[in-house]
Amino acid sequence: MREPDLFTDGWCLDNGEEYHRAAPETFWIPSREAREGLHPGDLAKLIFRISVDDEDEPFAFERMWVLVRERIDHGYLGILDNDPCSVAENDDFWSGIELPFGPQHVINIDERDDKTIALAAQGPKKRWI
Repeated sequence: MREPDLFTDGWCLDNGEEYHRAAPETFWIPSREAREGLHPGDLAKLIFRISVDDEDEPFAFERMWVLVRERIDHGYLGILDNDPCSVAENDDFWSGIELPFGPQHVINIDERDDKTIALAAQGPKKRWI
C-alpha cells in the first residue's frame, strides 16, 4: 500500500522518530513497543506536512489525531480525526478520510475507549487508494 506523497496527494507524514533523534530531550515520543502495539479505537497523533499556496513558506506542519481502524502490513489504516487548519475544507484531506501510517509516524497515543472502538468499526468518509 502506498504512503501519502507530498507531490501526489498534497500532503505527507513526517517521521516522528527523526524528530526525536534530533532533539531527544525536548521531543518525546511513546516507546517503539507502544507505537507498534496500537489497536482499533486507539488514537495516534501524527505530524502532517501539507502543501500550501505560499511562496515564502510552501509547507504547513500540523499535528493531528488519527483513529486507528486496523493493522496492515508495516503499520495501520486510520481515519483522520481532525480538520487541518492550513487548507480549506475539501473531499480529499479532511476529517473522516482514511490514511495509512506506520509506528515511525506516531508522536503520541491516546488509548481507546468504548466510544472510539465503535467509531473505528464504522467506515471512513473516503477510503485510501
